[in-house]
Amino acid sequence: MAEFSGEPRGEGRRIVVVASRFNEGITVPLAEGAVSALVEHGVRFEDIDVCWVPGAWELPVAVRRALSTERYDAAVAVGAIVRGDTPHFDVVVNESSRGLMEASRDFDVPVTMGVLTTDTMAQAEERAGGVHGNKGADAALAALEVLDLFDRAFADVFDDDEDA
Repeated sequence: MAEFSGEPRGEGRRIVVVASRFNEGITVPLAEGAVSALVEHGVRFEDIDVCWVPGAWELPVAVRRALSTERYDAAVAVGAIVRGDTPHFDVVVNESSRGLMEASRDFDVPVTMGVLTTDTMAQAEERAGGVHGNKGADAALAALEVLDLFDRAFADVFDDDEDA
């Protein structure tokens, strides 16, 4: 039985970070955490693009547009959706996460989710560089790990297809 896992290796990768401006006090640290983690793991700063959208609702369409350029090996989405008094939270959480997963599936590219879905702003702060770390950084490392897994487990399969 073969068993594969990836490491967060960024050398030679080109990554787009798509970030929501809504709840900017949270999303800026998430985006900064993602960029820092990518650079720390070998992605050249020049090979990272950061695209800002108004809110989490717009993340999927921006990720899809970025991936359609075929410039990027992966996309990292960051945002903060904090529960309010209306069902709007549920709609935005469900549809933005579904849209990000569909983009990953449709483009066959890792799209990782550093989008916080919290009950309170304090919980979001704890996950944007506070006691629970930086989920933007975690999402960036997950993207690199999945890319490395693809290289280790499936590269020869796709290389053979191209040669045929």
